[in-house]
Amino acid sequence: MEANGICHFEEPCPYWELEQTRTVREALSIDVTGGEQDCYLPMWKHMIAMHAVDIVQPDVCYMGGMVRSQQVAQMAHAAGLPCTPHSANLSLVTLFTMHLLCAIPNPGKYLEFSIEGSDYYPWQEGLYVESPYKIKDGHIELPAGPGWGVEIHPDWLQRASYQMSEVS
Repeated sequence: MEANGICHFEEPCPYWELEQTRTVREALSIDVTGGEQDCYLPMWKHMIAMHAVDIVQPDVCYMGGMVRSQQVAQMAHAAGLPCTPHSANLSLVTLFTMHLLCAIPNPGKYLEFSIEGSDYYPWQEGLYVESPYKIKDGHIELPAGPGWGVEIHPDWLQRASYQMSEVS
């Protein structure tokens, strides 16, 4: 990988095997990233303290929101590590990630941007009135609208499945 210009190795081991991930990190000169599936703050604290990864990758939706994701980014920042959040598809997770990268002191160099289209994620087709993901010369800008800067398409909402649970 190193000889072919690869700059990082994402989650090289099962995510719960932090010692294995650290062993890979110690053996390579390229960055090792991880954490995209972790949602437990004590696990993040342990991962960062033991230097299991070079770059942390919290997922805003798996983490339960912006505040907990910012907590992970702050822990990483205190340890001198960048944060490149995980964003697996073109739903709101990527939009949330874009906002998070603008709000933390240690954003990584990249935005993880899915290239899988509606064949792989058919449910994301037609999600927005206008796509917020306009990439030009390798850069993307936050949408300028109110709130998250997007409007969910009414037709998409109409087709969506809804479930409601009740406390008894």
